[in-house]
Amino acid sequence: MSTLGKASGALKSVDYEVFGRVQGEGRGYTEEEARKLGVVGWVKNTSQGTVTGQVQGPEDKVNAMKSWLAKVGSPSSRIDRTNFSNEKEISKLDFSGFSTRY
Repeated sequence: MSTLGKASGALKSVDYEVFGRVQGEGRGYTEEEARKLGVVGWVKNTSQGTVTGQVQGPEDKVNAMKSWLAKVGSPSSRIDRTNFSNEKEISKLDFSGFSTRY
């Protein structure tokens, strides 16, 4: 039974950067979506007008958050593109929740 749990519970980490009209009230929505999906990490506005961060959690939940970051976003956002990088399997989570960084 533990083998099955391990196979379906692989933890992933991915960095992201979202381009478009994405700064403003969106970070709160990102935090809310992350908590709803059960992923951890952080989000931050950059001086270049993008939003960047990191998401960690079970692979299926990280994939769901990636889809939200790339296609949905906050109600007032306009996403032009989302870059994902440094995607890897991890042995443990580096964060206990999802937060906004300044």
